[in-house]
Amino acid sequence: MSRAFTKEDDVQSPTIIPPRAALPPNTPNYVTPHGLELLRAELTTLETERAQVEANRDNDADRTRQLSVYNGRISDLTSRLASAKVVDPRTQPPQEVRFGATVTLRTTSGGKVGFERKFTIVGADEASVAAGKVAFVAPIARAVIGAKLGKPVTLRLGPKEEVVEVAAITYEG
Repeated sequence: MSRAFTKEDDVQSPTIIPPRAALPPNTPNYVTPHGLELLRAELTTLETERAQVEANRDNDADRTRQLSVYNGRISDLTSRLASAKVVDPRTQPPQEVRFGATVTLRTTSGGKVGFERKFTIVGADEASVAAGKVAFVAPIARAVIGAKLGKPVTLRLGPKEEVVEVAAITYEG
């Protein structure tokens, strides 16, 4: 049949499934207990939304596209949950920066001396700059993991280097 007799809406465009936060190859999928709860809650929400779309028979083409997106997202999330390695922050050494730590860094040179930044090192899916949560694979997290309380750490912030002191380390459950 000629394309002249088809409607534009009938032509399916490829379904695009939004990607999850990236993890470098061969990197374990560390999550906090709270991060695992968030992933499970997200899965429940997606499954509920998918069930609602399955029940809606108004527009089959739109329904099929939406189901493809939900199935892809659920598949990605299920894989992420299956690979999750839960790390309880309360089991980490209190004087060393590790996964799950809330770290306060104080600039000692190379930037605004005395400036403090505070963030928590979490899993890739739990990271949120607005909430002060940084993924363990982020450059700033990798730079401070293993640092001890009161010790200097050199951060590379764009073209500049900044020396910071680990001013505080806390672990919350």
